[in-house]
Order: sequence, then C-alpha cells, then structure tokens
Amino acid sequence: MTSERRIIARHAGTVLAGQLAVMAFGVTDTIVAGRYAEGALAALSVGSAIFISVFVSLMGLVQALLPVWAELHGGQRTNEVGRSVRQSLYIVLLATVLGMAILLFPAPLLRWAEVPQAMRGDVEAYLQVLAFALPPALLFRLFSTLNQSLGRPQLVTWLQVGSLVLKLPLTIWLAFGGAGVPAMGLVGCGWATLVVNWSLLACAVWLLRNESFYRDYRLWQRIEAPDWKQLRQFARLGIPAGLAVLVEVTSFTLMALFIARLGTAASAAHQIAANLTAVAYMVPLSLSIATSARVSFWLGAGDPTLARRACARGFELALLCALVLAAVMVLFRQPLAGTYSSNPDVVALGATLLMATALYHLADAVQTLCVFVLRCYRVTVMPLVLYCTLLWGVGLGGSYLLAYRGIGPWPAMQSPLAFWLMSSLALLLAALLLTLLLVTTLRRQQRRSSAAPAAAA
Repeated sequence: MTSERRIIARHAGTVLAGQLAVMAFGVTDTIVAGRYAEGALAALSVGSAIFISVFVSLMGLVQALLPVWAELHGGQRTNEVGRSVRQSLYIVLLATVLGMAILLFPAPLLRWAEVPQAMRGDVEAYLQVLAFALPPALLFRLFSTLNQSLGRPQLVTWLQVGSLVLKLPLTIWLAFGGAGVPAMGLVGCGWATLVVNWSLLACAVWLLRNESFYRDYRLWQRIEAPDWKQLRQFARLGIPAGLAVLVEVTSFTLMALFIARLGTAASAAHQIAANLTAVAYMVPLSLSIATSARVSFWLGAGDPTLARRACARGFELALLCALVLAAVMVLFRQPLAGTYSSNPDVVALGATLLMATALYHLADAVQTLCVFVLRCYRVTVMPLVLYCTLLWGVGLGGSYLLAYRGIGPWPAMQSPLAFWLMSSLALLLAALLLTLLLVTTLRRQQRRSSAAPAAAA
C-alpha cells in the first residue's frame, strides 16, 4: 500500500502544480486589481464570484466523466475511449452556450444580489470579456480530465505552469497600460485571461494531434452523431455532479455578492480570504482527482479490494495536508492578508476572516474527497441533496440571517465574518454526513463483491 500511496501522491502533486498555476491567475488578478484601485478589487470580488460559479459548475459536468474514462483505461478498453471523448463534445457545446449567455447578460443577477450601482459597470465589462474565455477553458478542462483519467497529467501541468509566463506580464501590462496601450484596470485582467485560455487550447490540440501517447485511443476520427444512450449515461453521472458543484461553488461565491452591500473594505477583505481558501482547496482537489482516478482504475480492472484501499490512502493524505494548511492560515494570517492590500482596515479584517477559513478548509477537504470517490461508485444524487440542504440552507441562508437580521440571541453581525462562520458549520455537517455515506457505500460494495464468488460456487 506504500506503493499505492506513492502513486496517488505523485499524481496529485503533478495535478496540484498545474492547479496552482491556474490559481496563480486569480492571485495575480487579485493583487494587480488591489494595487490598481480598491474599487477594482471590490469589483473583482463580485465579477470573479459570478465567473467562478458559472465556470466551475459547468466544469463539473466534464470532470464527472473522469471515472468513465478511468474505468475504460483500467479495463484496457482503449478503443472505446476516443468515441466516448468525442461524444462528450456535445456536453461541452451545451455547457458553453449556457455559460456564455449568463456571462454576457449578468445585469439581472447583479440587481437581484443588490450589488451597488457603482460596481456594476466594471463587473459587467469584466464578465463580457470572460464570456469569450469560457469556451477554450471548458475544452481545455476536457483535455485535462482525459489525461487525469489515463494517469498522465504531466502534459497538462507543463502547459498550465508555462502559461504563467504569458499571464503574469500580460495582466500587469493591460491593467496598468504602457507601450501605447491605455490602462484598462480590471478589464485588462480579463483580456489577459482570454489570451491565455485560447493559447492553452491551441497547445492542447497540437499535442492531441502529434503526441504518440494518444494514438491508441483513436481520438482523431470523424465525430459520430449523438449517441443518446451514452449521452444519457453521461447525464446521469454529470448532471447531478454538476449541480452539486453548482451548489457548493455558489454557496462559496454568492457570499461575495451578499457581502458587497457592506462596502468596498468588506468586499476587499472577503476577496483576500476567498482567494487564499481557493488556493488551499487545490490540494484536496488534486488528491481527490488522483484518488478517484485510482479507485476507478481498479474498479475497471475488476479489483474492488484495491479500489477501497486506494480510497483509504487518499483519505489519509487529504486529511494530513488539510491540517497543515489550516495551521498556516492561522499562524500567518497577518502577513498573508498584508500581501494583498496596503489598507490597514482591509488587512485587519482579512486576517480575522482567515481564522474562520481554517475550519472551513478542514471540512472542505474531507467532503471533497468523499464526493469524488462516491462518483466512482455512481453515487451522485444524495451528495446533491445534502449540498442543497446544508450549503444553501444552513450555509448561505444562515449566513445571510446572521449577517443582516440576526439568529435567535445573536444580533446581526454586519460583517463578512458571519458568512464564513455559518459556511464553515454547513461544510462541517456535510463532511460528517458524506463520510458516513461513503463508508456505507464501501461496505455495501464489499458485501456484493463477497457474495458474487459465493453465488458462482
């Protein structure tokens, strides 16, 4: 099992390097916007909340296909991978149309969230640029998911890390201007993201066409007509998973919209906490991707015992890393917050929020691993029910009440801290229940695998 732990850790480390490179895009935008103007940082908090909600939710449709391709890989059914990937393009097309419609016309959402009028112009301009960055982002995620399912995430990581060479200077240049280009502020950050996303997709297509590793999978054949049976299978797996991601992400990102009415300082401090939490989340996300790939591989190979052991090793690694990162957030909260802003009020509030984000991250790490592994066993509906009840009900709903109206003996806090406290409580409850669901699922699967040989005898 040391070998299994090493495989998961190596796979997760490779994925993490790429994920952190992508997260560095957001960190770069946050720091550049904060140095450009406090108002730009506040507008970024709202704009990025909407874009992340759209992108990550739609990405969930694609990411949920990882167990399908990992099982085909484990079962050595390489000739079926290419056709399955081509069918998934229909899912990506539908997701792209839906996502672009939301990003191009965000005004109703901004009015519903009561985002201050002074912010709306910058937010809308930023999102309209990012709308055209969405198609390459989703297609590159398809490329990434395919590589992760095949146990070869290295090429994706190299592309993501290399893209920073383009993203960093381009963001600074377009935001602050220079060499004949006017300063575009927040919109400049959006344009830099658009250029990088299309560049990444171009590199991915070139690799798929020329790298010998992909030839056995027969990816480059004429796309077939929609296979409704296979698309229904994708939908049964992807739609609940995508909706669960939507609930999880919106419970996180909608905080920014509700906090916006507290003013620019509160929004800026929340953006600091949200950005650092999102960066830390890349660790359990990477471990969850690696663990689910190994679990599905062994299920496809017909060895459920090794699948369960891979799950255990992944859980150990995720919990250990989460404890370390939570401690970093608490111990270094002041210098971390000071990296993002020079405003002492923003730094002080941001440091306070990081105390709550430590608990948030611990619970988030556990529940993320549970959800990814449950998908390997095609358990997707119950996590969605738990997310809707806890993350939207207790987390987002309870946060709003505690912040603006009060709950029982606790008066309205009028602070973003209320959102982080209630969201942490909701995630903790979700982590406990999803752990119980995973244990129950594994035991049920073990009984079935034990009963099969007995029945055959």
